[in-house]
This record gives sequence, structure tokens and C-alpha cells, in this order.
Amino acid sequence: MKRLPAVASLVLLLGAAPAPENAPAPRAAEEAAIRAHVAYLASDTLAGREAGSAGFDTAAAYVAQQFAAAGLKPGADGAYLQRVPLVKYQVVGNAAAAINGATLTPGEDFTATANPQAARTDVSARVVFVGQGVSAPTRGHDDYATVDARGAIVALVGGAPADMQSEEHAYFASIRTKLQAAAAHGAIGAVLLTGGAKRARPVRAGGVQYGWATPEGTAFAPGVPLLASFTDAGATKLFAGAGTTWDQARGLVNGKQAFPPAALKITLRIQSATQFTPVASSNVVGVLPGTDPARSNEVVVLSAHLDHIGVSKKPNAKGDAINNGALDDAIGIASLIEEARRFQRAGAGKRTIVFLAVTAEEKGLVGSDYFVRHRPKGLENIVADVNLDMPVLTYRFSDVVAFGGDRSTLGPVIARAAKGAGVVTSADPIPEQTIFTRSDHFRFVEAGVPSVFLWPGLKAEGARAAFEDFMKNRYHQPGDEIDAGILWDQAVRFVDINYAIARDIADAPAKPVWNKGDYFGTAFKGPMAN
Repeated sequence: MKRLPAVASLVLLLGAAPAPENAPAPRAAEEAAIRAHVAYLASDTLAGREAGSAGFDTAAAYVAQQFAAAGLKPGADGAYLQRVPLVKYQVVGNAAAAINGATLTPGEDFTATANPQAARTDVSARVVFVGQGVSAPTRGHDDYATVDARGAIVALVGGAPADMQSEEHAYFASIRTKLQAAAAHGAIGAVLLTGGAKRARPVRAGGVQYGWATPEGTAFAPGVPLLASFTDAGATKLFAGAGTTWDQARGLVNGKQAFPPAALKITLRIQSATQFTPVASSNVVGVLPGTDPARSNEVVVLSAHLDHIGVSKKPNAKGDAINNGALDDAIGIASLIEEARRFQRAGAGKRTIVFLAVTAEEKGLVGSDYFVRHRPKGLENIVADVNLDMPVLTYRFSDVVAFGGDRSTLGPVIARAAKGAGVVTSADPIPEQTIFTRSDHFRFVEAGVPSVFLWPGLKAEGARAAFEDFMKNRYHQPGDEIDAGILWDQAVRFVDINYAIARDIADAPAKPVWNKGDYFGTAFKGPMAN
């Protein structure tokens, strides 16, 4: 273990002596401050800041101190820390499954998935195959249109229709969305047929998962439970007697022709046990109250996740097992702190601004989900979220990508901020990665809040190669450290843009609204442009 870097003391000194009001911060000083924050948060001593760990708690206390030094008021009902009652859950004991009474083999045919909603699972029902499990009638696609899923277990594959717009594709490819669609159509559970996935994010089966705890001690999870994942061998048995083989069905689902959803000729029984273990963690909430009495009740959230993935079970070739998370997402937190300092120097906005460092993003956007559903007193009326997560600042960027930016009136705000920084905005350069649903802003989207997630773009010379190198060699690995080639002047440029966006939203005459007819604004009943 390394000692805390000496630069950590520099940050404390910076916090103790804020700059005079309206005095510009020298660029070099701001670079040093960002570097100091990242050096502390990504130090070995904090052991990867895994949610629920002592290292995370130390990081949360540090961020609370920095928020206080930047003049922010405690935003969690009188405290900086909003306690988040995490619960981790996993399958325990021997799970069992049977088709028409014939026993299936764990590991070979299926792997049971922890049920977030119950300690004991014993489900027996007919099975309905629903293809990709996508219900989007307003987009001309509904896998439930010709089947009755009421009281059934739905069997589905990953992915979404290839012709969908990229952000809508990301949403419908999400297993969370699929499970909610199943519930809406009366199903009682779901199984995932993994051999049929195309452009789908993997689902963890049999491992440890996280949620926030309900009063019953289970985990909050919208939709039906995902009961198990099935191998090709298991899926073949599910399709026995169906008139179409599993090989034919998955080929059609992944091709241009859609296999029609259909009731299979079987009854499936799944039995398993889920163990729940409480884990304490916190979001960090700092508030800069608005100055306009007519708009101060409207809240602009600036968010970033504080947690990372902790310590790996096996060290890498260099003997290092600590996943430090310098770019993912210590630099996002550092940017959040320095944005707060800019507001401290320049003055508060007309709307109230919340600076939010969330826990358990790496566990499934849990901390942001908890915040959105348990808003502290006085912060209920959230009108926008601008999220900072893992900006890869190892190259000189010439454009920015605003995931979700063109879906609301935040789009022109972002364009103005980018132009002011001498860059342009670009479309999602990696739509196959379904980025839009994979960071904390999306929990605000699901609450109807116009939201955006900003990244440096990939248009500059060498940018894509630098980004791909990070993703291959450092992302969620011990190599994501402060010596990862971070360009601190680019970090300040990134703060420039994010601050300009936040300032614009905070002071604009009208609050952000979704563009007229936007899918997410409509689906989640957000404020809509006329």
C-alpha cells in the first residue's frame, strides 16, 4: 500500500483558503487542484472506493469536506451524507429447474439468478417465448402483441431491433427494461436465453448483485425477477415440441426476419434461494441555493459517481490488484468540486444547484436511483441533470459528445458551451456500447428529467486510438491510475464546458423541457415543449 500522496495536503490548503469573490482562478492552479483531488481519491490507500468499503467512506468524507470548503450547504436533510441502505444479494445453496418434471442440470442447462424480491423462489408456470422481449408499439415493434404472457414465465434473448435509434436501442436492450415490460404484460418471471444475444450487455447470473434495501430487507427492483439464464443446451430443451427448434428461432431473431413470439409446449419450474446482506453507504449532497425567489425551487443536479470496483481477487502481471479508478470516475468528482469552486467565485445561479457524488454506480446505478426516489426535503423539483462519468482525458479533444443532449432543450445549451470552448458537438461514436443507459443520468431520465451525459469526443487526431487504449488496458483494471497519461489542461477545458452548461441552465429564463414528442420525455411523462 502506498502512502497518501503529499498533494492531498495541497487540496486541504486550497479548501481552507478560497479565492476572493469574482477572482479568476489561474489555469495552472486549477490543473493542480484537479490533479490533487484525483491523486487522493485514486490513491492505493482508498483501495478502489468500492461501495460499502472503508475506502469509499473515506472518499465520501473527503468530498463532503471539499463541498463545505467550496461554500456548499449540506443537502441531505441537514447533512452532506445521504445514507443509502445498500443490500447485496446472491444465490445460495443448490438451485433446481425442471421442464415438465424432467430435471435440468445446473451449469450445463441453466444458471439460477438471484431473485432481488424474495429469499425463497419456487415458480412453476407455462413458458412464453417473446423474442427480444421488446414492447415498443409506438416504434412499430411489440414482441407481446400476439401472445398472452399473463401468469407465465417469459423466455427472451438479449438485444433490440437493429433499426432503432441508438439511444432507444440502448434502452430497449437493457434487461431492466425487458423485465419491466414483462411485468406490464402480466408475467411472473423471466429467463434469459444467452445463446440468442446480439448487441446485448451481459447479465450477471449466479454472482453478487446490489440494490437499495426495501423495508422488507429485499432489494428494490422494478419488473419481474430474472430467474435464470439458459445455455443453448437448456434452450433447446425449452423448445422441445414447439414446432420450431431453438437453432431456428435464434437465427430468425438475430436476422432480418423475426421469429413470432409463441407459447412453448412446456411447464418450467425453478427453485432457488437468495441471501440478502445489508451494506451501508452514502451519496454526498452539496447545495448552492438559487438567488431568484421565483426559480430557486427549481433544482439543477450536477452528478458524478464516487465509487469504483475495489480490489481484484487476483493481481495483474505487475502484482497490482487495486482498481484505483482515476478516470473512472475520480476525475469526474474532481471536476464536480472545481465547478463548485467556480460558482463560489462567480456567484450562485438563479436556480438551486445540487452537487451530487453518488455511490454504487458500478453496482447498477443504485445510488442515483435511491437519490431520485428519495429526494431530500427542498430538492424535490429537479429540472435537469448534467452527469460526469469517466471522461477519458488522455488526448486533446476537439469535440464533445452529449448523450441525450439532442432530446431536450439542453441541446442548444451544450452547443453554446462547446462553441465557447472552441469545440463542436458530435453524435455518439460508439452506439454499440449502449452508453446512454449505462450511467447515472439515466435514472433521472426515467424520472422524466431532461438529462445529459457529456464525454470528450473522438474526432481529434489520435483520439480514438487513445480512447481504445484506455478501454483495453486500463478500464476497470489496476492501470486506471493517476499516471495513466491524463492531460490536466484538458481536464480544465472539460470543466470549462461543464461549468458553462451548468451556469446557462441555472440562469436561463425557462427551465429545460423535452423536445416535442421525444420518446423518453413521452414515456416517462416529463415536461414537454409545445
